[in-house]
Amino acid sequence: MKKINRWALMTLLALLVSACSLHPEHVQQVNQQPAIYPDYIGVTVPVDIAPLNFSMADDAFTDIYVDVKGEKGGSIHAEGAFADFDIDAWHQLLKANKGSRLQVSVTARKEGIWYQYHDFTIEVSPNPLDEWGVTYRRIAPSYALYGHMGLYQRCLSDFTETAMLENSQVHGQCMNCHTANRSNPDQYVFHVRGEHGATVVHQHGKDELLKARNDSLGGSMVYPYWHPSGRYCAFSTNKTAQMFHTGNNKRIEVFDSSSDVFVYDMERHEVLKDTLIMTSAWAENTPAFSPDGKWLYFTTTRCGDYPKGYQQVKYSLCRVAFDEKTGKIGAEVDTLVNADKTGKSVTWPRPSYDGKYLMYTQLDYGYFSVWHPEADLYLLDLQTGATSPMAGVNSMRSESLHNWSRNSRWFLFTSRRDDGLYTRLYFSSIDEKGRLTKPFLLPQRNPKQYYRRLMYSYNTPDFTSAPVKTDAREMGRKIESNKRRE
Repeated sequence: MKKINRWALMTLLALLVSACSLHPEHVQQVNQQPAIYPDYIGVTVPVDIAPLNFSMADDAFTDIYVDVKGEKGGSIHAEGAFADFDIDAWHQLLKANKGSRLQVSVTARKEGIWYQYHDFTIEVSPNPLDEWGVTYRRIAPSYALYGHMGLYQRCLSDFTETAMLENSQVHGQCMNCHTANRSNPDQYVFHVRGEHGATVVHQHGKDELLKARNDSLGGSMVYPYWHPSGRYCAFSTNKTAQMFHTGNNKRIEVFDSSSDVFVYDMERHEVLKDTLIMTSAWAENTPAFSPDGKWLYFTTTRCGDYPKGYQQVKYSLCRVAFDEKTGKIGAEVDTLVNADKTGKSVTWPRPSYDGKYLMYTQLDYGYFSVWHPEADLYLLDLQTGATSPMAGVNSMRSESLHNWSRNSRWFLFTSRRDDGLYTRLYFSSIDEKGRLTKPFLLPQRNPKQYYRRLMYSYNTPDFTSAPVKTDAREMGRKIESNKRRE
């Protein structure tokens, strides 16, 4: 009886909604697909992604009427100022059409006239995302100073965002580089800069605070990357500076007067130094371990008299063997992408966890790619050694700061393609044959309103397999205690 009453109530609600529906009349046909924001036309999504809500790109449109039908069955509807789909109905539709597609029909009203556009499709990937959400830093794209910033996590199946730690809880200090071991929420590291600076390491349910700067290393510990065993973490140590442009399409230049790469043993609390990756004549940077833990990738360039000649600073991609048992680094360095041959610079190497590919950013010079409009994503096939730009993923503006999902079928990256000012978070996928899909913007409930009001950039993003459990107040207390392991 309860089930009958429940279905009767749902039917009544559906009739009431239908009675209040816009029901476009006297529709004019438009011989093209709609211009929508975000541009979700032809994208490929996992079944566990939040609804792809959207608006008409033109603000003169006041109403929208959208029907979505699954090729394998099922349909949903949204109408109003923007397409706001029911979360549960959206997920049911995607699950029913896994490996198939959705057909989206859009009718929109402008100056009292309804326009019917050509339908477009959204592909539903057969490959699940298998990640709970993402983590990232949000920061204003300032040049010399910073204000409010924080480390956040976002559930990808809905629109829930929570703060892991904000700098208001550590008296306005700078925080960056929250880095997990293969999206593991229970093993991560991040940095705090300033008066109470620290490198915070969380593992085995405990927090350990290391000195953020070690004079014997010649700089601060930055750009971490975990060894898959969890015992080691590679860092670079950088002396970073910046300068400003006045006459081109770049605003700021970030460079290192020197840098090295080292490995930290989490069990023995030892810094593993090696001359091959800590040389005086070369600046090693941006390390990353291979998924089997046998290689350490990094970028390197000859040291120079900076900032003089900064446009000639071009990093090559290299790797060196690593022995997990002894913590020893090999005796030879392999060059995988040679800057002398390409005439370009490499930064942010990130190998896929299945060992097939290595994604990196290529730019004209330097390594701080977020400020370089020409920066593009490239894919290196680790079996063949072939490398190529990621066509269909790159834009005319900066692409950078990328990471893989655990199943290596999905990846995220930041891009300034939206307005050229703020980095936003995008997702794409790669199939068994290496084919890439059109990227889609991180969904928001009301995306046009959200992104227009958001005066912050997404930075250092990564996937997380489950929510990161943090106590911000307790973490702030630990950071301000100044108790550090040397």
